[in-house]
Amino acid sequence: MRALHIAATGMKAQELNVEVISNNLANMRTTGYKRQRAEFQDLLYQNLRRVGSDTSTAGTLVPTGVQLGSGVRTAATSRIMSQGTPELTEKETDIAIKGEGFFQIDLPDGTTAYTRDGSFELDSTGQLVTVDGYTVQPGITIPDTALDITINTEGTVQGTVNGTNTTFGQLQLARFTNKGGLQAIGDNLFLETEASGAPIVSTPGDGSTGTLLQNYLEAANVEAVTEISDLISAQRAYEMNSKVIQAADEMMQTSSQLR
Repeated sequence: MRALHIAATGMKAQELNVEVISNNLANMRTTGYKRQRAEFQDLLYQNLRRVGSDTSTAGTLVPTGVQLGSGVRTAATSRIMSQGTPELTEKETDIAIKGEGFFQIDLPDGTTAYTRDGSFELDSTGQLVTVDGYTVQPGITIPDTALDITINTEGTVQGTVNGTNTTFGQLQLARFTNKGGLQAIGDNLFLETEASGAPIVSTPGDGSTGTLLQNYLEAANVEAVTEISDLISAQRAYEMNSKVIQAADEMMQTSSQLR
């Protein structure tokens, strides 16, 4: 019976939907995390009576026809790149992006990755790095004698060395035409893809590029109430599809008994 296979696709789709929601909830406290949303499409249809076919020699046509669908499939798990709430940390190397843009990170294999996670540290040489030790582009080194380190909204890194105000470097941000097309690789990092387009690198605050907030980190844009509501809806849809399978099975049993 076709209903068994159709309902099975519905159950698989809602199972994936629950997995996406659970990942969002698991990352509620992940710095700079952008939530995902499962998107679905209906599958091919079988035309039992084609729309627009002739019904008489007088030129009358079938107005609606008869089409039977074959279920649902997952089309995408799109990423919602909305702004997360800046949270005060009071750590001088914590930086939040307010607006558009990504920090550029040098990976060990020479690839450039991109992140909204500004929880940076200083390594043994005073270079600004991520929590995994990856260098933040462009390389900025702050000597251990520096005091009162400040990072202004335009990304200029300054401090006091032996009583003299010193500039240590200039942070830059990368924007993308389609930031939803970035490939997530874990560790709060994204990679450029053909879908995202090439990065547009500029100084924070330049044009549509966002500005920086020192002593802050960007929280995940996951809303617990929304995710729980979506979880309940997915669970109900899963249950309804399982009921369809149960009903189809009972109908098949009834028909076989009549034989």
